[in-house]
Amino acid sequence: MTKNAVITGAASGFGRALALTLAKRGNWRILVADVNRAGMEETLALIRQAGGDGEIYECDVSKPENVQAMADYACSAWKKVDLLINNAGVVSCGFTGKIPLEDWHWCVDINFWGMLYGCHSFIPKMKAQGGGHIINVASSAGLFSLMEMGPYNVTKAAVISLSETIRQELAADNIGVTVCCPMFFNTHLLDHMRYQDPFQTEFAHSAFEHGRLTAEEVAERTIRAYEKNRLYVIPQFTGKLYWVLKRFSPSLFYGAISLAVKKGYGEKLGLFLTRIGMM
Repeated sequence: MTKNAVITGAASGFGRALALTLAKRGNWRILVADVNRAGMEETLALIRQAGGDGEIYECDVSKPENVQAMADYACSAWKKVDLLINNAGVVSCGFTGKIPLEDWHWCVDINFWGMLYGCHSFIPKMKAQGGGHIINVASSAGLFSLMEMGPYNVTKAAVISLSETIRQELAADNIGVTVCCPMFFNTHLLDHMRYQDPFQTEFAHSAFEHGRLTAEEVAERTIRAYEKNRLYVIPQFTGKLYWVLKRFSPSLFYGAISLAVKKGYGEKLGLFLTRIGMM
């Protein structure tokens, strides 16, 4: 029996990897949503090569009317949407107080409001059809709040909280919720990332270059978590390790980082951790 999925930000990177992971399972039809038409066409061709099928749908997730129209179309044309993956996201780096407010709005509009619009538009339809599942792609940045990543941290923490909230609210409606919280891995986030100084550029490139998992591996672990109806998926071991350390003693966790910064070797430590694949 064919299942139907809607994936935002699916023209490249992690969204494309998620689409291909589903396609390889052989029974998925995927609505590839993005603002990049050429990228969507390429993703769709790869989906069909992998054994799936689907359509493209141009959608700016920062605009609620676009997302609502997409939900109306998908549920009308396909009758049922089994899986919604809210994936579209962007990054702005820098110190709070120096990051332009327009960058904060850019991140919040796409990373948070885009995911909320997706949930708001699809949840009533999933309730009416008798169930479904939502995957919200957050980040371990939302768990650890790394310095110089304020807008990204704040929006991803909000997505985690949103996911925890609706997991409870939707349980009686047979709608599952999974939130994906990966560490750094190689995606196309660097293509549009905004920086304030050379260190942030070097850190980001080093972290993505030395990530221990590929986008395809992170996608596979995410889809497996959905298939098992898990709330959290933290794909990398380092993410699980840091989460345990923070939960054990938040004061010690942030105190150690703050001490390193005070002593002047915080950035050096951060770069070292990226180079050994611990970020």
